Amino acid sequence: MSAFTARFIGSGDAFGSGGRLQTCILVDAPGVRFAIDFGATSLAGLHKQGIDPNTIDAILLTHLHGDHCAGVPFLLLDAMLGAKRASPLTIIGPRDIQQLQATLFPGSSAMQPSFDLAYTEISPDTAATLSDPTITAIDARHTSQTNPLALRIDFGGKTMAFTGDGELTQKLIDFVAGVDLLVAECYFYSKSVKWHMNYPDISKLSAGNIVLTHMSEDMLAHVDDVPETCAFDGCVIEF
Repeated sequence: MSAFTARFIGSGDAFGSGGRLQTCILVDAPGVRFAIDFGATSLAGLHKQGIDPNTIDAILLTHLHGDHCAGVPFLLLDAMLGAKRASPLTIIGPRDIQQLQATLFPGSSAMQPSFDLAYTEISPDTAATLSDPTITAIDARHTSQTNPLALRIDFGGKTMAFTGDGELTQKLIDFVAGVDLLVAECYFYSKSVKWHMNYPDISKLSAGNIVLTHMSEDMLAHVDDVPETCAFDGCVIEF
């Protein structure tokens, strides 16, 4: 197996289209394991696939919509009360990520973890590092109140990117160009909708391998009609 893998714990949209869980992509690279986004169903998805949440070193978040981040408070509560986590955990994402616990599970922020917990805010002006990987971001054209980002991770020898949610922009095209693996949201097959991409947008993106995710029922009806890999829960991509 390749030293770099991306496993889709959840490949769905906010509404469970196709019975899929919300966004969560587990990346394994030499010496580090991290999740990109952590929707409300992510903890259940990890258990369903037999993955110990305590083995995750970091969570990278693209924006503050619940289908991309609402699982974080449950992960933290489980780490403190059930799983008895001992290893450090880093949460990297846009501004206001530290408010997730108090907002989504009021009262729980009074509990203090026994493990090292660090929050790192990332922006187009501020990169983050995680062991070997370097994480950079650009603003995404999505609901502004969610502080939306697209993320690129450079491992030294490999690169991957995730569009997060957002419309196609020239900035996004340039940001992801040439990465080894691009995970791209593709909400509709042909219909244009504000704050999301559709399938015609995908042709404007270039990468060694493009995997489509966050698909509505409309796009799911066309997964056999497109040459790109269409993610599903449990799908594993080597890169």
